[in-house]
Amino acid sequence: MLEHGAAPPTTPRPEPEPPTAGFGARLMRRKPVERLVAEGGQGAGGSLRRSLGMWQLTMISIGATLGTGIFVVLGEAVPDAGPAVTVSFVIAGLTALFSALSYAELAGTIPVAGSSYSYAYATMGELIAWVCGWCLILEYGVSVAAVAVGWGEYLNELLDGTLGITIPDALSAPPGDGGVFNLPALLVVLLSMAFLLGGAKESARANTIMVGVKIAALILFCAVAFTGIRAGNYTPFMPLGMAGVSAAGATLFFSYIGFDAASTAGEEAKNPQRDLPRAIMLSLVIVTALYCLVAAVAVGALPWKQFDGSEAALAGIMEKVTGQSFWAVLLAAGAVVAIASVVLTVLYGQTRILFAMSRDGLVPKVFSAVHPRTGVPRANTVIVSLFCGVLAAAIPLGQLADATSIGTLFAFALVNIAVIVLRRTRPTMERTFRVPLSPLFPVIGFALCLWMMGSLEVVTWVVFGVWMAVGLVLYFGYGMRRSRLATAEK
Repeated sequence: MLEHGAAPPTTPRPEPEPPTAGFGARLMRRKPVERLVAEGGQGAGGSLRRSLGMWQLTMISIGATLGTGIFVVLGEAVPDAGPAVTVSFVIAGLTALFSALSYAELAGTIPVAGSSYSYAYATMGELIAWVCGWCLILEYGVSVAAVAVGWGEYLNELLDGTLGITIPDALSAPPGDGGVFNLPALLVVLLSMAFLLGGAKESARANTIMVGVKIAALILFCAVAFTGIRAGNYTPFMPLGMAGVSAAGATLFFSYIGFDAASTAGEEAKNPQRDLPRAIMLSLVIVTALYCLVAAVAVGALPWKQFDGSEAALAGIMEKVTGQSFWAVLLAAGAVVAIASVVLTVLYGQTRILFAMSRDGLVPKVFSAVHPRTGVPRANTVIVSLFCGVLAAAIPLGQLADATSIGTLFAFALVNIAVIVLRRTRPTMERTFRVPLSPLFPVIGFALCLWMMGSLEVVTWVVFGVWMAVGLVLYFGYGMRRSRLATAEK
């Protein structure tokens, strides 16, 4: 019996379960900057090794950039812009500069392997991060293939000049360009894979040597081709108008992804907060100056209409100016080394992007497995190399270059937004580099990226739309459920 005035016993109520995050909230979940930095270098089975200094990071930037626009894509851009291709390089370089400033700030603040993917994850949420990462896969993976295609052209020039033989078109050009299978393109990707499997420090050493060779080759070209300049080759300066210059600039923007490759080395840099911003800005200045110099000399030495369809234009100019095959052979040898370094460093960047996405659970764990002895994501490197090699062997260069440009521009646009967002949400964070006149400069960088994207052909936008649709299917079918942030909520 209850005593008078006593309260009746109550049945304990179960504690309410925490509310499940809504669909929209799950798409917008962010990964804290501190967690991104704390996980730096950690992979399944081992860790990446911090072995790269500022000089090596700068060489990675130059290695990934210098060569693509001059040795390969120049023949694609000159028919659009004419002698004004130098203006196209400047436009593409300025567009890259505004985005490079944003990259420099974020690389010093969030020094991780994921580059703009990780920056987006910390500022704009998981869905945007996935979209950015998917663009980076297009940017890096496809650009490896595009550059590898051009490598085969210069290899044939070298073989013809030294041994008097060439690889048959059936084995040196992709379907649609008169061939069946581009064997040289596959070969250079596999050689780069072998270097990467040896370790980041060893790969960086090989890249530094190759960068020295390519700079020497371009200086040699300028010295020799300068003697063949004719003033009449510069007129009409802008034969297809500003539209042609803009279209060429959009294609050439493909040549400015090197500083992005440096940002993917954030977890293997000795002092990333200090060295990454410096390496990014220094490499962009060096590369832009060389691009403009070589382009100005090239269009002065050869009428612009004769560039159409040429993927080894500089070697042809050397032979025409001197009347001797020796100089063309020497340049072709330099180009073979130069383009190989681009393949090496961009392939490196692709593997590190997938490493970061895998660590976050958005792609399978195999991509973040690190070999304990070499500190290299070995399975990741092999899978990516084989994919890029087959792509290079089967797809024509022009389509690859434009697809890379649109993926690059989209990712860079997101980085400019990320700087503004992080300034507003985390204003007190330590920053070793700050974009001047923010948010004005990031807004300009964002607008320039959109403008150059608008200059690309409709077919490129269709390919990009299909690529994005496939990426979203993969995210909602796999990444959204397997994300480490999602599993932590359960």
